[in-house]
Formats: sequence, structure tokens, C-alpha cells
Amino acid sequence: MSVAENFRAIRAELDSFARNEKIILVAVTKNHGVEQMREAIDAGATDIGENRVQEAAEKFQTLDRAARRHLIGHLQTNKAKAAVKLFDVIQSVDSQHLAAAVDKAASSIGKVQDILIQVNVAREPQKSGVLLEDLDALINFVDAAKNLRLRGLMMIAPNFSDVEECRPLFKKMRELFDALKTQQENFDLLSMGMTHDYKVAAEEGANVVRIGTAIFGERLYT
Repeated sequence: MSVAENFRAIRAELDSFARNEKIILVAVTKNHGVEQMREAIDAGATDIGENRVQEAAEKFQTLDRAARRHLIGHLQTNKAKAAVKLFDVIQSVDSQHLAAAVDKAASSIGKVQDILIQVNVAREPQKSGVLLEDLDALINFVDAAKNLRLRGLMMIAPNFSDVEECRPLFKKMRELFDALKTQQENFDLLSMGMTHDYKVAAEEGANVVRIGTAIFGERLYT
């Protein structure tokens, strides 16, 4: 199947969930070319995701298509200035240090940057994300930042061979999201689920999923 056919099939599948809110499908274009990005957008993709600032900068120069741009990969503080110029949403803020860098960079160009806080709910040492016991402090820090707008939470589930093992983690994140939503003015995005586990994530309440391989095929690494 083509990129367009893959995208439309997944979009229809997500639309079949009986929910009050539409699930945002972020087409993850890491290691895929500009032509494939254009094909997805032309097929209806309103949101695209990139993992690396430098790769995104190069591709966005010639993309020539309108879509909301998400940074979903780990962001180094020294690339915060470039990131706020490139991305509409930064999904991977996971520390006060990084939040401060993004806030400063956004302030320098007069922008209020939409962000998500990445939570390491599974406590995987190899993954980024704030631990649950440190989440409240980070939220308070972000709330006090003039040039950050907290839109919600993001998580990356463990790559279990049985995706059902992800379900309790997704459920826990949705419960956390719902509790925080009552306290936050612009809190509306819960980003969880990728190609191997997005169906379970959607069933448990994700309203943003990040899908690359199932749309574009296997990534080409050079």
C-alpha cells in the first residue's frame, strides 16, 4: 500500500473509536523524505512529527506544505532556540532545565510555545521523561513560565512483545491526565501510542498517537 493508503486506513480506524474527541494522528517522518511527507499531508495528515531538530530544519525548508509540526524526540537545551522556531508543539519537555531553555528561546522571538511534558511512567532508566514524583514540581515551573503553554502529557511505553502489557500504563496516564485537566486551562493533549501499540493507547484514552512505520514503512538509516 502507498503512504496515502496507509494513512487513510489508520485515520479511518482511529475515527471508528466511539469517542467525543477526534484522535490526532501525528505522522512521524523521521528518516523519511520530503516527498513521503508531502504524500501524507496531501492524503489528509494535519500533523507531522520529527525526532531531531537538524533533520527537521533541513526537510522543512523544502516541504512546501502546511501541517502542525511536533517535536517528539529528546531535545537538548542547546537546540531549544532552533526548536521553538521550527515546531508548533514540543512534546518532550522533561525537566525544569529544559523548560527554562525553551521558555527563554520562545521569549527571544515573542512566542508562546505549546509544550507537552514527557512522563516516564514505566520508570525505564534508558528513556527520557520526568518521574511521577517530580511531575508536580515541573508543572508548577512551567505554569510560572511566561512563554510556555502546557497543553498536556506525553509518554513512550516500553516495547513489550505483548502490547497488552502496555494497557495498565496507558490507563494510568489517562487517569493522571484527567486529574490534571481539572487544574489546567489549556490542558487537552494526551500523546501516547506508536505503531506497535497505538490501538491499545487509543482504547485507553490517548487523543494523540504518533505513527511512523505503519504509514511510511521501515525507516531507512544511513
